[in-house]
Amino acid sequence: DDEEKRGVNLFFYIADESSKVLNLGLQGSSTLVCGSREVDVGNWQLHLKSETPGLVSHYCGFKTANSVNLSDLVQKNLTVSDILNFAVKLSDTAEDDSNVYVFQISTMSQFSTIDIALDEKTADMEDRTNTLTGSQLTTLLAEKHVAFDEKFRECFNLSEEIDAKTLDVGKSAIGNMLGGIGYLYGQSKVYYHKSKHHFLHYWPAELYTAVPCRSKLPWGQLSDEGFHQMLIWRWDFRITLDIVGHWLDLMNVEGWIPLQINSLKPFHISQLGMLHPREQILGLEALRLVSNCSKIKHDHVQYPDVVNPPTLLLVLCGNKFFLYEKKFNDEESAEIVSFLERAFARLEAWFQWLYTSQKGKKEGSFYWRGRDSTTDQELNPRTVASGMDDYPRASHPSDDEMHVDLRCWIYLAADCMKFITTFLQRKKTEEDYSSIVHQLSDFDDLNKMHYDRDHKTYLDFGNHAEKVRLVIEFGRGIRVTDEEPELKKVPRVGYASLFHFMSKIIPPHSEILEQQLDLISSNELVCSDYGLLSLAKTSSLYMTPNALMNQPPCWRGPIWMNINYMILASLKHYSSVEGPYSDKARDIYVKLRNNLISNVVGEYDKTRYIWERYDQTKGTGEGGRNFTGWSALILLIMTEDYPRL
Repeated sequence: DDEEKRGVNLFFYIADESSKVLNLGLQGSSTLVCGSREVDVGNWQLHLKSETPGLVSHYCGFKTANSVNLSDLVQKNLTVSDILNFAVKLSDTAEDDSNVYVFQISTMSQFSTIDIALDEKTADMEDRTNTLTGSQLTTLLAEKHVAFDEKFRECFNLSEEIDAKTLDVGKSAIGNMLGGIGYLYGQSKVYYHKSKHHFLHYWPAELYTAVPCRSKLPWGQLSDEGFHQMLIWRWDFRITLDIVGHWLDLMNVEGWIPLQINSLKPFHISQLGMLHPREQILGLEALRLVSNCSKIKHDHVQYPDVVNPPTLLLVLCGNKFFLYEKKFNDEESAEIVSFLERAFARLEAWFQWLYTSQKGKKEGSFYWRGRDSTTDQELNPRTVASGMDDYPRASHPSDDEMHVDLRCWIYLAADCMKFITTFLQRKKTEEDYSSIVHQLSDFDDLNKMHYDRDHKTYLDFGNHAEKVRLVIEFGRGIRVTDEEPELKKVPRVGYASLFHFMSKIIPPHSEILEQQLDLISSNELVCSDYGLLSLAKTSSLYMTPNALMNQPPCWRGPIWMNINYMILASLKHYSSVEGPYSDKARDIYVKLRNNLISNVVGEYDKTRYIWERYDQTKGTGEGGRNFTGWSALILLIMTEDYPRL
C-alpha cells in the first residue's frame, strides 16, 4: 500500500546545445516543447502521449551553454510538494530564452505506459504522432523484437540446448553493446614542452565508437575497442569498418593515435580521405565524468610516446576465416578488401609507431611508456597504457624495463600485418613483417629474456625492490622502500605471465606449455570457481590498494573477461593441436568456460547487470555495472567463437 501511495516520477530533458531558444507547448495539448534547427532537422516538436489516467506534469527551463551540470540545476529547482510523502516537483518556471527544458511526469499508478515522440512539425502533426505512439508503436516494437531474435540466432548460432537464463545474458550482451555505440566530437590536449601551458590542442575530431559502459565510461577506449568489435563484426561488419575507420582517422603523421579526446554527423569509411586511442574523451559530459576517474590525470593532457594494445588489428585479422571460408558474398568481400586497401597506409604507420616507439634497450625487448618514476604516493606506479592499470610491474620505473605482455602485443600486431599484406598481395612488405614475426616468436630468445625457472613462468624485467610499503605522512600516503632496488625479473605472477601462452608462441611439445597449464589450473595461484584471477594469490601485492585514496585493487586479483577470453582461445587451440598436453588443455578449457558462464549468468540473474570485473573470492560483480564492453565477450565464450590468429 505504501508503494502505491508513493507513485512514480519520470524526469527527462531536451536541450539545443547550439543555444537556440526552445518554446514551451500550449497547456492542454500533447506538445511539450518545440524548436527549430535549420541545419539538420528543421522545425520539430516533442509530444507526450499516454492513456494512463491521472498523469501530472511539471517543467523547468534553463538558459545554459551545456547540459553537463543539469542535475545540479534541477535539484535547486525542485520544491517539496508533500512533506509527509517526501514528494517533490519542478517549479513550472523557465528562464528567458531557455534552450533546455526538463520535464517531470508523475503518476500514482505502478503500471503506466508513456510515449514520447520527437518529429518534424507538419500540418498533419496529430495524425503523425498517433502513428509513432500507442498501439502502432507497440506493434512495431514487437516486430523489432522478433527481428532482433532472428538476427541473434543467425549471427551467433547458440546451441538449442542452452537454457533461457543464459540466452537472456547473451542477448543483453550484444543488445547493450550495440546500444552503447555513440558519436562524439572534440579535441585532445597533447603534451608539448615548448608551449606556455605545456600542451597543444589536437585538431577537432569526431569518433564513432562502442563505449565500454554508458553510465561510467561513456567515451571511446582504444585498448577496448578491438574486443568490442569482435562482437559487433558478427552483427554487422559495416559498423565495425566504420568504427575502425574513425579510430584510424585520429592518427597523426607519425602514426600515433591519442588516448583521449575532450564531442557532426556519422562519418562513413567510404569517405576515408585523411585518416585522422585507449580513451577518447569527447565532449563536456565525458570530461565531467572522467574528472572523477582516478585512472586519468585531471588535466587530461596526453603524451605522444604513450601507446595502447593494438586490439583493433586483432579484429581485422582475427576474422580472416570469414574471408578465406567465404562467409561473405562477393559484394561484401569487395567492401572489406576496399577498406583494407584504403586503410593500409595508416595501419602500417600505426604498427611502425608501435614497433619503434616502445622499444627497450635490449634487442627484441619493449616497455610501456607513461609510468610515473617521480611519484611517491603509489605503491607501484601504474602502467595505464597497458590496459591493466595497476597490475604490478617493477617497483622503480626506468628505461631498463622489459614488459612481457607488450612484446606479445607487438608480435600479434606484426602477425596481423603479415596477414593483411599477404591478403592484399604486397609481397615486399610481407617479407618485412615475416622477419619481425620470426624474431619475436623465437622461443629461445623469448625464454632468455622473460622465462624464470624458479616461478616456472614468464615475468617482466626491471629495477625492482620487493620491500615497499605505504606510510601515512602529513595526512597522505607516502611510499617507503626498505631495500635497494636492483635489475632483475619481477616476481609477479598473473595475467602478464600468460601472454605468450595467449599468443600461441609456445611449442605444443614444450614442457613450458605444461607449466603454463599448471599455472592456469592452480587453485593456489590464479584459478577460481569464477574465472582466472588477474594476480596470483601468492603475490605480495595481491588485493593490495595502490594508494591510500581512490585506488582500490583492480588488476591485483579481480577477474576480467577480456583476458579470460584470450586464454580460452589458446586453451582451445592447444587442445586441438597434436601434442602431449592436448587432453589437459581440453579439460582446463571446459572447466574454465563453464565457470565463467555460470558465474556471469548467476550474477546477471541476481542483479540484472553484466559487470566490469568479478570478485576473486565470491564471483560478485564489481566496478561499472551494465559494463557491456569487453565483458560482453561472455557471448562469444558461449558460442565458442574465438579469433583465428
